[in-house]
Amino acid sequence: ALATVANPISAREKRQATVANAMRLTPPPSTFAGAAARSLSAAALAALLSVSSITPSVPPAFGPAAAQAKELASGSGSRVNKDPISLLRLALPRVSKEARELQAGLEECQDNLARLNGQVASSALQKAKVAAGKSGAMLKSVPPAKAAEAQAALDTINAAMDEVGAKIAASRQGEALAATERALGAVTQLQEAMASGYAQPSPPKEFASLPYLKGRATVDLVLQPGKEHGQFDVEGKLYKQLEVKMVVDGYTSPITAGNFVDLVRRGFYNGMHIQRSDGFVVQTGDPSNELEGSGADAKKNGYVEGGKVRKIPLEVMVRGDKDPIYSATFDDDGRGGYAAAMPFNSYGALGMAREEYDPDSASSQWFWLLFDSDLTPAGKNLLDGRYACFGYTVDGARLLSDVKEGDIIASAKVSSGESNLVLPTAPALAVAAE
Repeated sequence: ALATVANPISAREKRQATVANAMRLTPPPSTFAGAAARSLSAAALAALLSVSSITPSVPPAFGPAAAQAKELASGSGSRVNKDPISLLRLALPRVSKEARELQAGLEECQDNLARLNGQVASSALQKAKVAAGKSGAMLKSVPPAKAAEAQAALDTINAAMDEVGAKIAASRQGEALAATERALGAVTQLQEAMASGYAQPSPPKEFASLPYLKGRATVDLVLQPGKEHGQFDVEGKLYKQLEVKMVVDGYTSPITAGNFVDLVRRGFYNGMHIQRSDGFVVQTGDPSNELEGSGADAKKNGYVEGGKVRKIPLEVMVRGDKDPIYSATFDDDGRGGYAAAMPFNSYGALGMAREEYDPDSASSQWFWLLFDSDLTPAGKNLLDGRYACFGYTVDGARLLSDVKEGDIIASAKVSSGESNLVLPTAPALAVAAE
């Protein structure tokens, strides 16, 4: 197949193509600079894919971009941010400039403490303290009902920053790092209090028959080894089962996240097997791919509702936009290479699989992307804006490294945020069934 490509592709491009194949995703056009490079990458990806039925200046509505907290993520020229908690903070709406500056300073401090660079960490801490001194401006961005919660978060941040400074001065960088992480936890609480005042718009009316998520929800998932797997072996440590925690985001992908939360609460994934695992992705969600006797309809590879497969649109969002883009990629919208609000940057990022040439064909199949910086270099991400990233694994992500085909989802439960799920009304469902 590669013989049809006029010029050889790089090892990195081959690896990107392999990952796209592993997810059974559409071969997305490259965001590499230059039309020739874009054409070459797209051709190489298309040649390498073996497609199955399912495959995986702007108004600052989501907050000002003054602070580059761990860098923005996937836009060209930015440093890759792999931290799922940081990425979730950056995707929150209605966060003030001062709170972003506070986040940026503390995350810079955290990074340098992890590298044992106390002097630079101390300088970053001072930046964070300057931002924290603007507490009045930050509290103005908090709804009155959340004012006390926000003030408590600020008090925790200030106390933790004082401790960080003292620990750095005493050359106790491990303890300084722990205190920085406490401060960042309180930053999350502060920013979530700000975001609680966001009036999230409903999805377009043509999708009224689909559930959607307002805000966020947390899903806890338990994996057990299949018959031929024995025990999970993660870096030499054996596990009889794995527990992972995922945060799904309805601010940036309300329908995708809502569809997932709805299926989880219905128990759709309970007992389902892992259907693909190759070191790049871990994928599941196809009921037609289950073992014989499962009762699955081989012709229906998604969630069946009213006698037909419920399908959801492609839903991607440019950082800074007020609403997602529906049924089109960033490239289709004329914004190829723009930074995604939720980038595929973190190990265990959640993505929605879909058919190769139909953007609105996703249903129940999803994947964890086992992120690799070689796969997704800064500014050259082949997934952002082409596939819906609807959340991150925030606890237990590295455990996914030994999940294999045939392993079992013992349980998937919505542990928080289920009340944020908006279900379609009876009239909307009736119209959709016609």
